[in-house]
Amino acid sequence: MARARGAPQTSRLGQVKERVWSGLVEQIKKAGLKPGAPVFVRIFKEESELEVWKAREDGRFYHFKTYPICNWSGEIGPKFKKGDKQAPEGFYAVGPKQMKPDSNYHVAFNLGFPNAYDRSHDRTGDYLMIHGKCKSAGCYAMTDALAEEIYALARDAFRNGQTAFEVHAFPFRMTD
Repeated sequence: MARARGAPQTSRLGQVKERVWSGLVEQIKKAGLKPGAPVFVRIFKEESELEVWKAREDGRFYHFKTYPICNWSGEIGPKFKKGDKQAPEGFYAVGPKQMKPDSNYHVAFNLGFPNAYDRSHDRTGDYLMIHGKCKSAGCYAMTDALAEEIYALARDAFRNGQTAFEVHAFPFRMTD
């Protein structure tokens, strides 16, 4: 696997690491997972939940933690056009260059909307993020503390060789 260049660095990240990393490493190990292992993210709009999954040595992903989404905008359903204040649904890939440690909304990462499917359906928009500050105009907003944890997990996975991680944003949990 090709090694990814690390995510951008700022002094804010040093403060974040100091605040959250040791406690997060303890939680990761307690769950039988490894710090630095690849991550995968699932979002469920209706439930306002974001899940982080981490890979084990068998290559499968295991649920690590569920975070409450503080705020998302719009309604259940996909984003169609720039300015509609609708949080996207779909399948996205996040690479190191999409990490935004200097975001105006604390720490953030860009989902990569529109993806190829969105573009093929003439859906427009940009800078749709998962970020802190609990405010949304088309993004998935977390509290600053939870955004820090999620950001730290992704950054650590990049530092350990993951070149991109998937974010699957669903309208709701698809169960019986």
